[in-house]
Amino acid sequence: MTGTDHLITGATVLTMDPVTGAAPVTRSIRIRGGEITAVEPTLTAEPGEDVIDGRDRLVVPGYVNAHTHSWEALFRARLDNLPLEHWMLLSYPVLGLAPLSPDLIRLRSALVAIESLRNGVTTLVDDVLEIPGQTEEQLAAVFETYRDIGIRANISGHVMDRPFVAHFPFLADALDPAERRALDALTVCDTGDYLAYAQAAAARYRDYADGRLRFMVGPSAPQRCSPELMVGLDELARRHDLEFHIHVLETRTQAVTGEEFYGKTMVEYLHSLGVLGEHVTIAHGIWLTDSDIEVLADTGASVSHNPISNLKLGSGIAPWRKLRDAGVNLGLGTDGMSSSDTARMSEVVKAAALLHKVTGPDYRRWPTAAEVLTAGTLGGARSARLGATVGSIEVGKRADLVIYDMTALAFTPRNAPELHLVYSENGSSIDTVMVDGRVVMTADRLTTIDERAVLDELQARGPELRRWQDHLETLNRSLLPAFDRQYRQVMSRAVPVDRFSGHGDCWLN
Repeated sequence: MTGTDHLITGATVLTMDPVTGAAPVTRSIRIRGGEITAVEPTLTAEPGEDVIDGRDRLVVPGYVNAHTHSWEALFRARLDNLPLEHWMLLSYPVLGLAPLSPDLIRLRSALVAIESLRNGVTTLVDDVLEIPGQTEEQLAAVFETYRDIGIRANISGHVMDRPFVAHFPFLADALDPAERRALDALTVCDTGDYLAYAQAAAARYRDYADGRLRFMVGPSAPQRCSPELMVGLDELARRHDLEFHIHVLETRTQAVTGEEFYGKTMVEYLHSLGVLGEHVTIAHGIWLTDSDIEVLADTGASVSHNPISNLKLGSGIAPWRKLRDAGVNLGLGTDGMSSSDTARMSEVVKAAALLHKVTGPDYRRWPTAAEVLTAGTLGGARSARLGATVGSIEVGKRADLVIYDMTALAFTPRNAPELHLVYSENGSSIDTVMVDGRVVMTADRLTTIDERAVLDELQARGPELRRWQDHLETLNRSLLPAFDRQYRQVMSRAVPVDRFSGHGDCWLN
């Protein structure tokens, strides 16, 4: 199956389209040139088609990982029991870090793509942060790796242009003079230079890999970026129809930061700058107020919900039901492989389905399997500006499909396929993964890359990488006492918890 013309016959299908959604139906699917050209109860094979027997098979749109960071692949399983701000200091070290080589970035990106495809993820939204800044060669390494392995992706140059100390409300007073001097000496991105870089990247990667890979803009967060940078990137995104991907209200610290810096919430601040719209994806959105949710709904912005990362970092619980009731588009993301330690979206889908069952006693408002599957497919596609391209099985869309073997353990005994997929399946039942009509995994083997060679090289470089990480961690752990002092000050601030949707609803608190 090397071509892009296929016929899948008589399969159980979750189309995720507006008519059948996650309700299983029996369908045959014709794919020509990577595009879905027919979805019917029965279809007859035509000359030149690779025929895939759909008996005992479940066909679904590939998952869209609406928020991840490939940088963190090298920091998997190093850190535990730290809140976000402390954790970032060690997983994105600011002291002593030299730029990574394109060669290491290729290995890192390949690792993320391998684990993603093996778990039924066909699209990544990769918010790529390089420290101290991203070069054209580093960005090209990500694009080239994803091109060769065959995955679909939005790829950013994650950027900050405010000095590090200015990202936090109380850090300046918590640092000793030597620490302050070291942090003030860090290189800060020049706003104009970065806007020119982003414009060039948007043009360079406009139709890269036949349109499968696109550049997106990634201003890190409101408190880490100047208004000039955010407005400039918003204009660029609107001009080129790119995703504008930004972290907003992930932690209580960030909720306090909004009040301290702007006298309003972060969402209100972004809205005042005019940078919210349908092209915007807000990562996390935990500490949202009810009025914030109204603004997001009115502007058409999406939220990427990242439940496993939020749980590991103790960040809080996003207001799933309030966001859905308001009409806000929701995607699902793994976040990076240091804050969640995996790129497997099946775990995120299950976590999203389970987590919100403890946020209120009214079981009629708990997430349904159909809702979380929609968020993991079509919702993520919409947040990535790919809603007309992928996310559902419909005529005219690209064939990004995953085929599950329903004779496998996770589907035995066979009951409701959509419930098996949400609660039982972990990637072990995947038979075939297809991106743009090209089979990129079949019979438990990736067809586009020597997976064993990638893993062997990373394992061989393990001692070198751990020495490098240990050194960086030692340097940056020296700042943790100052972060603790700031953390205690944040936690001492009176925050009316019931003002924040995801927390006022938590009946177990």
